Amino acid sequence: MELSTAPFEERLTAPRSWWLVSLLLGIACGLILLPFGTLPLLGGLVGGTAAAAVVTSSYGSVRIRVVADSLVAGDAKIPLSALGDVEILDAEEARAWRTYKADPRAFMLLRSYVPTALRVEVVDPQDPTPYVYLSTRDPERLAKALGK
Repeated sequence: MELSTAPFEERLTAPRSWWLVSLLLGIACGLILLPFGTLPLLGGLVGGTAAAAVVTSSYGSVRIRVVADSLVAGDAKIPLSALGDVEILDAEEARAWRTYKADPRAFMLLRSYVPTALRVEVVDPQDPTPYVYLSTRDPERLAKALGK
């Protein structure tokens, strides 16, 4: 029995610099506790680093997938039949749709460290969401997976 593979799957991982910041936050926590002794210093270093790493990992664990005739983006699952026109956004256009062109009713899965995006209209009359904004490193491949 052969397992089927998804036509598109992407994890929006956090950049390496964020992991360095996590380490620096751990060092800062350790230094804050330094006046209380060596053991609190080590506890602050380990605890602060671990807490910052958990936050970084959870923020960078969001996935975008196209499986079983659905677009799964984070916690949202949207049937492909409810999606309309697709617009591939370069870095400048993506920034515009994240800021002054944004509609507050839109579903936005955005990560500031991913410069490109895809905007997909929602054509379901029962859904008040006008469009879906997805940060993606490969918008052309995602558009192709959506069949648009």
